[in-house]
Amino acid sequence: MKRWVIPFEVDGGGRFLLSRKGFVPAYIRAYEAGALKEKVEEALALLSPQCRVCPRYCKGIDRGADKTGVCRIGRYAWVASAFPHFGEEDVLRGWNGSGTIFFSGCNLRCVFCQNWDISQQRRGQECSPRDLARLMVALQEMGCHNINLVTPEHVVPQVVEALPLAVEMGLRLPLVYNTSSYDSPESLRVLDGLVDIYMPDFKFWDREYARTYLLAPDYPEAARHSIAEMHRQVGVLHVDENGLALRGVLVRHLVMPGMLEDTAQILRWLASLSPDTYVNVMEQYHPAWKAATDPRFASINRPVTGQEMATAYRLAREAGLWRLDTRWRRVWVRFARRLPLEISLGPEG
Repeated sequence: MKRWVIPFEVDGGGRFLLSRKGFVPAYIRAYEAGALKEKVEEALALLSPQCRVCPRYCKGIDRGADKTGVCRIGRYAWVASAFPHFGEEDVLRGWNGSGTIFFSGCNLRCVFCQNWDISQQRRGQECSPRDLARLMVALQEMGCHNINLVTPEHVVPQVVEALPLAVEMGLRLPLVYNTSSYDSPESLRVLDGLVDIYMPDFKFWDREYARTYLLAPDYPEAARHSIAEMHRQVGVLHVDENGLALRGVLVRHLVMPGMLEDTAQILRWLASLSPDTYVNVMEQYHPAWKAATDPRFASINRPVTGQEMATAYRLAREAGLWRLDTRWRRVWVRFARRLPLEISLGPEG
């Protein structure tokens, strides 16, 4: 077992510590209580006769009948890739990587999306519930510390449908819901009691920014509702004896060029949920997709400056937040082998 000196902001000197030995993932407790079957039925009902999986509520789109709306995904999820990810936060990547499943399609239209080739197009392979279950178990067998569902907002029913099969195949890892926060109340109600770790990204506070850069003017309200509900369900982030996340909320906020007032509003709101909220103030922004080529978005066609990042961290501390994510594990990052989908997936039997 690996050992590191865990930073105080991660475990709070033991205040935010849970025993790995006694930990049981939420979806397993639901399965053992007989509640997971009902959750599957509730989740699938969100697809038909009109999709209610995300706040778009695409009018007249019956995804149960394999029709597609804004997200471009019908009855079954599409997976672009699955692999142990070593670029995630240290509380997730550990030393063996976070078991990421990157879903194709998205319910937002972020003009700066760094994964636009899979979020704005249907790439990869269509997956049945059993296919998804097999991917989860394969990542567990590779030694990953958790199952990290990336951009899952539009495929909540498909993920929930796969969980009973994954449990029966032996899945026992914490489940991470890695979301843009553009989730519907109906989806979050289904996920209550199934997700161990919520990792929402709070992008914009201002409606006009959300309209311009996400094509979703209602995003700020949806994000606030979503993150508050996630916090109600699982509370602040708790970790095990090695500083690996087991349960709770980890919020990401990508600092955008010239938008520090938005950052200030978001950080103050997160602190109002709890000053113990674990936050990753991210500096990874760089112009991508339309932000790098379309003159309409010239104001964000530049990286974030060091001064802007320093100000963002100061704003976080002034808001009362103190559990700010940093790199603290020294991990030899080996090549993250991607699961070959055509091998991992197989017949339904």
